[in-house]
Parts: sequence; C-alpha cells; structure tokens
Amino acid sequence: MDKHSLLIDTSIRLFHEKGFHGTPTSLIAKEAGVANGTLFQYFPSKENLIVEAYISIKEEMANELKINKESNANIIDQMKDVFTSSLTWALAHPLKFDFLQQFYNSPYHHKLKEQTIKKYDQTHLDLIQEAIEQGAIRSLPANLVYALISSHTYGLYQYLRVASHDQRKKVIDTGFELLMKMLT
Repeated sequence: MDKHSLLIDTSIRLFHEKGFHGTPTSLIAKEAGVANGTLFQYFPSKENLIVEAYISIKEEMANELKINKESNANIIDQMKDVFTSSLTWALAHPLKFDFLQQFYNSPYHHKLKEQTIKKYDQTHLDLIQEAIEQGAIRSLPANLVYALISSHTYGLYQYLRVASHDQRKKVIDTGFELLMKMLT
C-alpha cells in the first residue's frame, strides 16, 4: 500500500475511534509508521486530509454502485439495485460508511466545493429525476428525494448492523418497499 493510501486508511480508523478533533495528525503519522512531516507532504493540513479521506471513500463507493443503464431493468428495479448495493457496501465497510456520516454532520462537509458534491451525487440525482419524469415516483425536487433515500438508507444500515446475517436480505427488501410507498 502506498503512503497516501496508508495515511487515508489510518486516518479513517482513527477519526472513527477518536473523532476529527480528538485525532492529532501526529497520531495519524505515528500509527501509519511515517514521520509527521511526511503526512504534510501528502496533505497540507488536517482539513485537507479529512476532505481527501471523504473523496477517497466516495470514489470507492461510486465505483461499486455503478448504475447499469444498459440493462433492460425498469427504473424502480434500477433504484432497488442501487439501494441494495449501497447497504451491502456499507455493511461490508462499516468504518468508511460511519466516516461518511461523521463527515456529513461536521463543518468539513460545508467546505466541499459544490462541484465535488455533485460529482458523486449526480448519477443518483439523474436516476431519481428519470423516475420522477417517468411517473414512477412523486414529482418532488430530486434533491429532496435523494435526502429522503439517504436518510432511510442510513437508518436501515443502523438496524442491519445488529440484525442477523440471515435477516439482511429480507430487511433490505422490506426497507425498499417502505421507501417506495413513501415516494409513490
């Protein structure tokens, strides 16, 4: 693993354990086995490291949640696939998913540039807009629908973390059905 990735992975773990403010860069460098100055060669500031960690996770998640526009699946099936994939990814990467939630609720989220946020959300917003235009879901602002889906996904993730492995598929399917009842 290269030093850049090592520093990001180490920081995600430590930010999860100690919070953003409780994690000094010196501890990140020490845990990663690099000099503090090396950390600053890759990340000019702690804020930059936090934002880079967020972007790294969003990139990884986006690569796994590709929407298959080539398939013959209807729009609701495409939405269900993304919903299911999101939860499956979150359950497989709990530290990273928790970091995303921590980031969303921090002042660092407001420091992201609009185009950075759009880069990772636009595919989902386009899918939602298509569902609205097809009449598959209510005609609401796509950003509102995205916020509702995101909140629902996070809540369901919290439940699934303690649910038995055998229950997960059924709970995800039921969660999606409930979501669609709200949106249709």
